[in-house]
Amino acid sequence: MFCTGSAIQSFIVSLDLLVFGPHPDDIEIGLGASVAKHAAMGLEVGLCDLTQGEMGSNGTVEDRRREADAAAKVLGVAWRENLQWPDGGITNAPEFIRSAVEFIRHWQPKTIAIPYWKDRHPDHVAASEVLTRAAFQSKLRRYDTRGEAWRPDWLCYYFINDGDTPSFVVDVSDYYQKKRDALACFRTQFAPAGEGAVQTRLTHDSFRQLVFSRDVQFGAQIGVPYAEGIVVREPVVRRSLQREESR
Repeated sequence: MFCTGSAIQSFIVSLDLLVFGPHPDDIEIGLGASVAKHAAMGLEVGLCDLTQGEMGSNGTVEDRRREADAAAKVLGVAWRENLQWPDGGITNAPEFIRSAVEFIRHWQPKTIAIPYWKDRHPDHVAASEVLTRAAFQSKLRRYDTRGEAWRPDWLCYYFINDGDTPSFVVDVSDYYQKKRDALACFRTQFAPAGEGAVQTRLTHDSFRQLVFSRDVQFGAQIGVPYAEGIVVREPVVRRSLQREESR
């Protein structure tokens, strides 16, 4: 029912980090600098947009695909795919879960990052729910779909809009310009021009400033310029009570 793009092939690969975003630009807003950091570390990083953003007030599907591809190049990832789920129509229906499970089982990621479950946008909340379930179903050998059962090492949640206190933060100071550059690729969303362009929450300078301010605040809490916040559901393991260098 859903197209998974050219990424699904006959061979199996192993991915270090798979990041899902409900719409093109959500990954960059929430986790762009961390994505760039992991790619620069030499890790295999893949991005997957769930929808094509076809319900957006500005930009066509083709525009947003080009912008997403340009942003992926800026971030230095191995690939970016799109599942072509319906924008504004993500639900916890079996067909969405199966689509995500097949994608996870094919790429066998060690870590999966998905949107935080509390968010102002219904698609973000729905995406978090369906992807959480898909990550769980992926490991069940009796869940019958394409691909062998796969258990990711870790499921992490990132903030797109403002959220709760993170479980931990990632120092992304050295890669924050990459995030800014990647966001700038989405001109139709943040700086639309021409006849038919309309003002939205994203087109106001204050929106990106809110994103940057959030990351500045997370950074200030650990004494660095910028950090991105992550939430996990299980305790974070430390070797001892001693403060450790973990950046």
